[in-house]
Amino acid sequence: MCGISGFWAPTGMDADYARSVAGGMSRRLGHRGPDGGGVWCEAAAGLALAHRRLAIVDLSDAAAQPMASRCGRFVVALNGEVYNHNQLREMLVRRGHAFATRSDTEVLLAGVLEWGVRHALARVDGMFAFALWDARERTLVLARDRFGEKPLYYGCFGGTLLFASELKALRAHPAFDARLDPEAVSRFLRHSFVPAPLCIFQGVHKLPPGSFLRLHSPGDDAAPVAYWSAAEEVQAAAADPIRASPTEAAAELERLLAASVRLRMQADVPAAALLSGGIDSSTVAALMQSQSARPVRTFTVGLGDRHMDESGHGQAVARHLGTEHTELRIGPTEALDLIPALPSLYDEPFADNSQIPAHLIAVKAREHVKVLLTGDGGDELFGGYTRHMWLGRLWGAARWVPPAARRQLSRGILRMPPGAWDALLRRMAPVIPAPFRMRTPGDRMHKLASVLPELGPDAMYARLVSHGNGPASDEALPAVPAGLDQWGHRLMYLDCTFFLPEDVLVKVDRAFMGVGLEPRLPFLDPAVFRFAWRLPLGLKLGALQGKWLLRQVLYRHVPPALFHRAKGGFGVPMAEWLRGELRGWAEALLDPARLRGQGLLPVEPVRAMWDDHLARRRNWHIGLWNVLMLQAWLDANPGASVRDEAAALPA
Repeated sequence: MCGISGFWAPTGMDADYARSVAGGMSRRLGHRGPDGGGVWCEAAAGLALAHRRLAIVDLSDAAAQPMASRCGRFVVALNGEVYNHNQLREMLVRRGHAFATRSDTEVLLAGVLEWGVRHALARVDGMFAFALWDARERTLVLARDRFGEKPLYYGCFGGTLLFASELKALRAHPAFDARLDPEAVSRFLRHSFVPAPLCIFQGVHKLPPGSFLRLHSPGDDAAPVAYWSAAEEVQAAAADPIRASPTEAAAELERLLAASVRLRMQADVPAAALLSGGIDSSTVAALMQSQSARPVRTFTVGLGDRHMDESGHGQAVARHLGTEHTELRIGPTEALDLIPALPSLYDEPFADNSQIPAHLIAVKAREHVKVLLTGDGGDELFGGYTRHMWLGRLWGAARWVPPAARRQLSRGILRMPPGAWDALLRRMAPVIPAPFRMRTPGDRMHKLASVLPELGPDAMYARLVSHGNGPASDEALPAVPAGLDQWGHRLMYLDCTFFLPEDVLVKVDRAFMGVGLEPRLPFLDPAVFRFAWRLPLGLKLGALQGKWLLRQVLYRHVPPALFHRAKGGFGVPMAEWLRGELRGWAEALLDPARLRGQGLLPVEPVRAMWDDHLARRRNWHIGLWNVLMLQAWLDANPGASVRDEAAALPA
């Protein structure tokens, strides 16, 4: 795991100058690779590759990057891991290749030489983004892993192609022009992230997951080419469904997940697991411990808010498994201390507030290990979100109700403040089955109210992943493959191809790599993904709870009684923090004079949202956190051009 950067100018340049510029870009990524760095350039071609190293596999200097192939044709800067490099190495040795290191980077180079870029990528199981120079063909290839675990930005400025793992490296190049994209700002305010292909800066693109870009010149306008397609994979899986009993299916899922965990445990440095006590992270920790001769390290985070603190569940699972467990307690003070660093950490505006505990636990874990396995991806593949269970049922009932009546019902729900709903539903908790209990029922009721007026699955999903009460647009969503008609599977596909790469994986990468900690995600394994989509929906969504089959795997290792509770997650009590310890910080960023001076956001709607939140008429913490993260990002990026750009705040 590392950070890469580089450029390709339209003309040759002085070698010392090229190295100096590339070195400046690379130094901006030092947090991603604290163990060393290197620069390679071909000055006559105007090309430079730079690399920051986080040494995980083969810690010797021989595995440093950028690395050239043995024949000298290829040079690569790789960010990530090729998990199946040992298997690929054996295949390549049989074909006559020799290796000087144990590095997965050297295996990738040999694979490209043997099979070509597209076919080598199809054989790789890993998380990665890389830049590969072909000295014979005079082409540059940029590539990214199937699911989008590793980031890669690129853009052409003044005829010079720039590329890097993070935007801060692009900004270090003298040709970069930091102009805001107003459409990206508007989408951020709606989704809490900037969805691809947009970037906060005009002229910058995000390479799509599962694709590569082959450029014959710096100004080449070639389009990315897919070497793997989630849509095609899902369609192929649907055409070949699993024909097995639930017991047989659970056994096969355990075998595949155990193999994925085993691959992701391979490292020459200590590895551990992030353990929240939920289904996904507990399954990963259990499969790690079952394949380890000693107690594995596990980490969790505890919050001051009793309704959101899941650390006790993590401790209970850790005790049963016999792991070496560490708990980190955080509160508003720690969050306030971290907030100034968030804009630099995430580079683009990003406002999923679980970014705070994610980074704080990464800081703690990095004191002990360099690799941390997580359960991310389990919800999207196996039906773990509430919407997977209930959106189809809601539409089945609501579709027969006239739109005017649904709008009236929505308004009725919104008249009761979230706190009142919380109090009412918590009093009813003893008669509500555990799977139906919600951690923040008032906010969920208000979200339900926003969905009721919508027509159809895509519009309802667009509303669920949007903020504000204005019309929710589904134009940012990927197209759902033909034949994927079941509601649950349709929503899981949208989560796999939209919410997962744009929110979850961005959060995990920046939170962890901000301190040089490598995240590894066993659920995002090609074989696990394929198997999950071959499963009938009934093995994912049971009568009362999601992830039914995954639970059967977990229950072979941990008693079911430890999981009879509502779904949680690494959230924070942001609604109350904004009314309390963070209020002064927020007031300064939402000052009317400041907002008018920027000319970027409409002042009255922002202030009305803030006043409603403080008065507890509505919990606007999600929308407010979006605005606050944008404001904090603008403060941290004073060179970004703001004037004459107008963004639309979701109503």
